[in-house]
Amino acid sequence: MPDFLTPLLVGFAVLALLGIVFEEQTRVSKAEVTLFFGTLSWVLLFVFTENGDPKAVINAELAENIGEIASLWLYLLATMTFVAYLNQKGMIEKLLYLLLPERIGERALLFATGVFCFFLSSLVDNITATLVSIALVLSLKLDQPKTLRFVALVVFSINSGGAALITGDVTTLMIFLAGKLEITDFLLLTAPALGAVLLLSVFLSIGMSGELTVETRSMPVRGVDVGIGVIFLLTIAATLVGNVFFKIPPVLSFLTGLAIMFLVSRFVDPEAMHDPVLEYIRRIEFETLLFFLGILLIVGVLKELHVLDAVSGLYVLMPAWVANYLVGLASSLVDNVPLTAAVLKSGIDLTQSDWMGLTYTAGVGGSLLIVGSAAGIVAMSRVPGLTFASYLRYAWLSWLAFTAGYGAVVVLGRGLLG
Repeated sequence: MPDFLTPLLVGFAVLALLGIVFEEQTRVSKAEVTLFFGTLSWVLLFVFTENGDPKAVINAELAENIGEIASLWLYLLATMTFVAYLNQKGMIEKLLYLLLPERIGERALLFATGVFCFFLSSLVDNITATLVSIALVLSLKLDQPKTLRFVALVVFSINSGGAALITGDVTTLMIFLAGKLEITDFLLLTAPALGAVLLLSVFLSIGMSGELTVETRSMPVRGVDVGIGVIFLLTIAATLVGNVFFKIPPVLSFLTGLAIMFLVSRFVDPEAMHDPVLEYIRRIEFETLLFFLGILLIVGVLKELHVLDAVSGLYVLMPAWVANYLVGLASSLVDNVPLTAAVLKSGIDLTQSDWMGLTYTAGVGGSLLIVGSAAGIVAMSRVPGLTFASYLRYAWLSWLAFTAGYGAVVVLGRGLLG
């Protein structure tokens, strides 16, 4: 392998990272940037690797990398198709308005919003959860300072909710697929993560005392849509139970649930011919899937070049719980997917407690800055007056809640898992 190749491919990785950070300014999507540099890096790695055993090793590593990506892709495709259907039919919005009373105090609504966002983001992707939640906040017609308080809580709650279930956050799913934690281990994160959301709600509720009228809307509910919603929830339950007791891979459980959804719609839905459920596969966020593909290809190349040894060095220089906290702070600036992938691919040997800590910090740390997570970016595009600077007004409160939540995770993890 020529000497120039390693710095060249590392440079590609840096350019891809910059492309992610400055996506809004360049108007080039992070999916396009990462996929280009990820595929080009592997092509050059093959071109400049000698024939024989060295190239066979590279080929085997690529096949392993593609296999990991395929599992992630298929799982996300199944979950996102369910969510695309339920969102299009208004089922998520109907659930929201079903739970809310017509009149409610500002403080009570703030707490209710945090809890709702937390559990919603455990079941659906962060973008959908953010869109639904922001629509509710804007319908309240609050003044801007109060609106920003609600938005800060929405972003934090949505990022927190995904940490405890593999259906809620990609980084949680990545750590699970790497075999670092079991599903039951992730569930232990629910209490500290929800506790941090409630703590932030307390901080943000100071000074709120008014009462609001929630503009509920009467929307018809079709039986087949309720049935598919139930199939979605049963699929999540079957995924958890099947993996815990029978070690069934989650991707297999969700693909089975998706197949059942297709059949139920085909034979029960009277509108199936005009609105086939298979068409909802076209409506999922393929840009997100391509971004994951590009990132994981880039991280795979860095692993082959032994560049990720620097990541493991961070855990050598300091205790793992400190390194995990720094990773969480970094995720407020850098997308949590490449950060998590880098830690996983570096070969670091961590305890179950430390992997729990990383799951929390990588998932929730993006809440500290508005640009640190998909939830924040979506909120910024929807809420007038929400900017990087205006979000900073409440960022320190998010940091306090994040730190308290992480402290609880560390104590709980060491007490139960060692």
